[in-house]
Amino acid sequence: MKKNLMKTMVAVAALSLAMTSCNKSTANDEAQAQPVAPGSLKIAYVEVDSIMSQYKFCKDYSLILQKKGQNIQNTLAAKQQQLQAAAANFQQKVQQNAYTREQAEGIQAGLQKQSADLDALNRRLSNEFQVETEKYNAALRDSIQHFLAAYNKDKKYSLILSKAGDNLLYADKAYDVTAEVVAGLNKAYKPTAATKKATEEKK
Repeated sequence: MKKNLMKTMVAVAALSLAMTSCNKSTANDEAQAQPVAPGSLKIAYVEVDSIMSQYKFCKDYSLILQKKGQNIQNTLAAKQQQLQAAAANFQQKVQQNAYTREQAEGIQAGLQKQSADLDALNRRLSNEFQVETEKYNAALRDSIQHFLAAYNKDKKYSLILSKAGDNLLYADKAYDVTAEVVAGLNKAYKPTAATKKATEEKK
């Protein structure tokens, strides 16, 4: 669960997809209808790491997902400890001949059911966490796409690329619009009452 939590909380792939989609959606109809000569392309890029670390939406939902993931881990760990304690107690009593054969079989069956129930709970909670993460990624993509569509009405970029690590072999800082985009995203971000409550509780 911890491995999945760390994997799903990093939404770089989702953000990269968002920026790619934005590149397509922000081009004007005329540019889509007529090929643009390479020399006339107007290009910009945004640092993904800065979006993830500075965009308030990302920070808020990272806290929410972290809290939810920790609650899941705590719940599963507590039930696992209870099951282990019950199993150890059962083994001790068996060695002491404290049960009849029928009693021992009944208790053992009960422990096996608890183990199966715990596995089912693990799967259910993991699926719920995955759904929550996918909702967050979808909302992240949507917020970036909507902002860049409005942002590019004036800027008129042909392409807005996402730069994550070394996915771009070379990028001139003159084309870096990260600061503008982050500032615009944060200005447009309006946290919901539920988000405010969740982040305040976490803090």
